[in-house]
Amino acid sequence: MTSRSNPNDAGQAFPIYITVVAGLLFLAFAYLAVGQAGMNRNGAQTAADAAALAAAQETRDQLAGEWADNVADPASWDNIFDGAVTGLDDSCWRADQLAAQNDAHVDDCTIDGPLRYSVEVTTDEPVGDSIVPGTEDDYARASAVAVIEPSCTFHLPEGNAENDGVPRLTCKDQQWDLNPDDLPDLPEPQDLFDVHLAD
Repeated sequence: MTSRSNPNDAGQAFPIYITVVAGLLFLAFAYLAVGQAGMNRNGAQTAADAAALAAAQETRDQLAGEWADNVADPASWDNIFDGAVTGLDDSCWRADQLAAQNDAHVDDCTIDGPLRYSVEVTTDEPVGDSIVPGTEDDYARASAVAVIEPSCTFHLPEGNAENDGVPRLTCKDQQWDLNPDDLPDLPEPQDLFDVHLAD
């Protein structure tokens, strides 16, 4: 006995097919919108991280320069490694530069103590048009904190000692015996200080 398909069955299935396809398209656009927002937030965080690190590294370089200028005066080293130095230039201009390179701008750059920078940024471009209302004018924001940590230890000698009173400087796993009358290659800024994002 031969079975015949009912034309009405095909007609009834067509609206279901259209509904399923429409639902899948909606989900695809929704995932796309979420992805757009996520990429925008990631871009903002990258810009904030880079800006905070750049500002901190600029201050680190200035502190390293102060140390090199005062290498013969070890009594001043503690203040330099603590960041307690007057006359340093504001380093937030470097935060502006790095934020701009990452398609964002700095809303706030704050020195939280001599060895800590807090930066807030906003992306230059909005999330863009999507099925989520309002995203065309939604800009991603992010913040980051970078800290400068001294990497060196030393012990001030009592009275006159070897090397004309200039102590041995130990930075991480390397040591420098410093004689002001015959200075070797001095440590680099990255030897003297570590710069990293705060946890």
